[in-house]
Amino acid sequence: MKSILTFFTLCCFSFTWGQTSPKIYDIIDNISEDELRNKVQTLVDFGTRNTFSDTLSNTRGIGAARRWIKSEFETISNSCDNCLDVFYQKDFVTKEGNSRVPHDAWVVNVVAVQKGTKYPNRYIIMSGDIDSRASDTMDFTTDAPGANDNATGMAGTLEAARVLSQYKFENSIVYVGLSGEEQGLFGGKGLAQYAKNKEWDIIGVLNNDMIGNIEGVDGIIDNRTFRIFSEPTPPNETENQRRLRRFYGGEVDGISRQLARYIHKTTKTYLPEMNPMMVYRLDRFGRGGHHRPFNDLGFAGIRIMEAHENYTQQHQDIREENGIKYGDVIEHVNFGYTKKLTAVNAINLASLAWAPPAPKTVAIGGIVEASVKLKWDKVDGATGYKIYWRDTTSPTWDHSRTVGDISEFTLEGIVIDNYFFGVSAIGENNFESVVTFPNQIMR
Repeated sequence: MKSILTFFTLCCFSFTWGQTSPKIYDIIDNISEDELRNKVQTLVDFGTRNTFSDTLSNTRGIGAARRWIKSEFETISNSCDNCLDVFYQKDFVTKEGNSRVPHDAWVVNVVAVQKGTKYPNRYIIMSGDIDSRASDTMDFTTDAPGANDNATGMAGTLEAARVLSQYKFENSIVYVGLSGEEQGLFGGKGLAQYAKNKEWDIIGVLNNDMIGNIEGVDGIIDNRTFRIFSEPTPPNETENQRRLRRFYGGEVDGISRQLARYIHKTTKTYLPEMNPMMVYRLDRFGRGGHHRPFNDLGFAGIRIMEAHENYTQQHQDIREENGIKYGDVIEHVNFGYTKKLTAVNAINLASLAWAPPAPKTVAIGGIVEASVKLKWDKVDGATGYKIYWRDTTSPTWDHSRTVGDISEFTLEGIVIDNYFFGVSAIGENNFESVVTFPNQIMR
């Protein structure tokens, strides 16, 4: 009788952990295609948003654009009882040593912080870029509507803030419009350093750069697939960490890669019609995005973007040549697709903001044994933990076992040599942290 009762209890326990949250489906339903369209149109109507364009006009240039973005965040805050702390974060950039800077100027980011109720110094960040560019990045007067690149990412960030501001979260969420991306990732560098100086505990950065195009220059039309770029391991890891990885594995298991896997899993759970494509690269071949400055300082960060780019619509003066229409105009944006990728961001922001912290330390052992031993630091706010494992060649965590409020567990009958392992924390609301890859060895 005892064994039957134990089996029944374990089954019910596992079922409880496997439930999805209706709140996440509500968030998906509340993302508005019309809101996204209106926001992109407003940004396009500023003519150019080149980082070094007019800052005084109320109708044209980067200054008007960032003031409008700030006012949008403030309007959102007013509707949620001032739940957002809205401010400018800026750094001065000079021509000296910067080949893409036509004149000295302030690079100004617009930041809105929704403080967490339990872990206010833990932040999950969603970013879009304010700035646009013409064919010549030094040309700050020519029209550069930047509809897809990157009014879509900025509009998605504003829309995520509108929807998520109606909820309370344990962790803080930062919604930010970054400037200076086209000239050298200046906005990201400034905010990453600001976060480090303020000792922010960053869960991860979701950088959105071009989330509106479905017709690629490769001829493919696809409104379901999107890419998640992530670097394999942090660039600031120690020599000892690199040495240990040679013997114990983890070449593709850095903190940014775990964030990418989390987004992949959450998307497949709540938006199964979408096809998240994890790309094992920091960014596109030889190119960069605003998550990179955060990576440089050791923070987890990924890039979310369309799967099939159209280069005739990026960084191009508006014109027609040989029957090809060049330019990043609003007619090329598919707002149904932008809505889907905004929802991808919103549900991952919410899931992480509702989750407890990930275990800081996970130790693993099991050399020359037919079992794997795992031990981890218990997490404040966690009511259980989940052990994951996968084939060493698999991109995703394919096997898992939920355990209770304990700090060690042995997986019997599993040979450590053949798999990679990790542990996440689960809160009483069933939301789960990012997986922590083992960072200590048990002898």
